[in-house]
Amino acid sequence: MNIANISYLNLLPFRFFLKQRPKTLSQNLQSTKRGSYPSKVNEMFRKGVVDAAFISSIESTRKNSTASGIVAKGEVKSVIIRLGEHKSDNESATSNKLARVLGLEGEVFIGDKALLKYLENPSEYIDLAQEWNAKTRLPFVFGRFCFNRHGKRYKKLSNEFNGSKIRIPHYMMEWEAKQKGFKTKDAKEYLKLISYRIGAKEERGFALFMKKAKKL
Repeated sequence: MNIANISYLNLLPFRFFLKQRPKTLSQNLQSTKRGSYPSKVNEMFRKGVVDAAFISSIESTRKNSTASGIVAKGEVKSVIIRLGEHKSDNESATSNKLARVLGLEGEVFIGDKALLKYLENPSEYIDLAQEWNAKTRLPFVFGRFCFNRHGKRYKKLSNEFNGSKIRIPHYMMEWEAKQKGFKTKDAKEYLKLISYRIGAKEERGFALFMKKAKKL
């Protein structure tokens, strides 16, 4: 298995899940260190450099997808906009499009850097996932776990991940938070905002977003 790695905090549970795989399987797992942010991973996936990846949801149409993704059911704190002069975040196609769908203009931030900014001064920013939920009452799917090859294997991996109760050890959470400049408590609270299973309601939210995005 060759799975692209996104180093954002929101995929820590998936990275931990992979590390906990049985030895007979983990020996065949290679989570590549190339990529690190969504738009780069999108490019790697399109070129077939990796077997599978969490790619931006707007890039996942007509791709081989699983039932796993990166989902916000309400606020998310790591996909935000500061109103003002338009400026996209070149790390994510989906978040930039979401701001336009919501009719908001300003500077978009995503990922760990966005979370740090929001935690420092939340009044300066609008949480895009929270704004979407307030208008639609639906969750927002930021990314989907898709595959280029070995579909049966990756669908099984997705189902196992969705069915797992991930409990990240405190020492690992503490180390991850320190590396990224967060307080451990803030990192834990943030991960409570993220879900990973894409069910019927998440599919409705994604379909509505794509419908609106196509009209822009």
